[in-house]
Amino acid sequence: MVILLEPFQYSFIQQGLIVVTLVALAAGLLSCWLVLVGWSLLGDAISHAVLPGVVIAFALGAPFAVGALIAALVAVGLVHLVGSRTTLKEDTSIGIVFTSLFALGLVLISITPASGYTQEILFGNLLGVSHASFVQVAICSSAAIVIALACRRAFTMWAFDPIHTGSLGFPVMLVRGLLLVAMALVVVSGVQAVGVILVVSLLITPGATAYLLTTKFERMLFFAPVVAWISGVGGILLSYHLDISSGGTIVLVQSGIFALVYLFGPRSAITSAICS
Repeated sequence: MVILLEPFQYSFIQQGLIVVTLVALAAGLLSCWLVLVGWSLLGDAISHAVLPGVVIAFALGAPFAVGALIAALVAVGLVHLVGSRTTLKEDTSIGIVFTSLFALGLVLISITPASGYTQEILFGNLLGVSHASFVQVAICSSAAIVIALACRRAFTMWAFDPIHTGSLGFPVMLVRGLLLVAMALVVVSGVQAVGVILVVSLLITPGATAYLLTTKFERMLFFAPVVAWISGVGGILLSYHLDISSGGTIVLVQSGIFALVYLFGPRSAITSAICS
């Protein structure tokens, strides 16, 4: 027990736990709607598209969250523009936009002072979060949580039936836009924890795990943040004791929980066979 609790005496671990708790709550809530809507690829696109914004903000000495959020909103706008002005399917426009912006980010890294921080940008630096970055993560995560809780009824109705939601008087485009903004905020806050490459896991895996645990959406909204938080705390503790990447460990713990639920959860084939 002493060995297990040893990391909690360090301030950087305590700060990392606060960051991962905020990100877990925000990402866990949003992931439920993203899984239902089928926006996994869009989440991947936004997470990669923030790279040029982060690099430009770093080069200008501006808060990374500002650059990342602007880049995320630009990516969403470009995906909508390409999809609405052409006959291409949405997944095609998403693929074009996110690969182009990610490539732009890689080019900018090579020609700016950010090249020395490539690993931190791509894979995060959860246990080395500065005070300024901590404040940015807290603001972005809190804003995403507020949007999710305030709009949960509209998000849920729109995720299940957009046409019926519009007929009830809800502004469908505004609901969709708010969900995209909340997703962008989660990506911005998650980048500091696990980097631009792995942040999509925070947006998808908790919701997918909760989906396999229950058939009721209200319970999904509870299970997903819990799974995300357990993964975050467990990942930090494992990374400390094993001296490995904290961001990668968090994602691996999430994937491990998903695998267990997939194999032995209430909706798995193995459980069904045993019960029958």
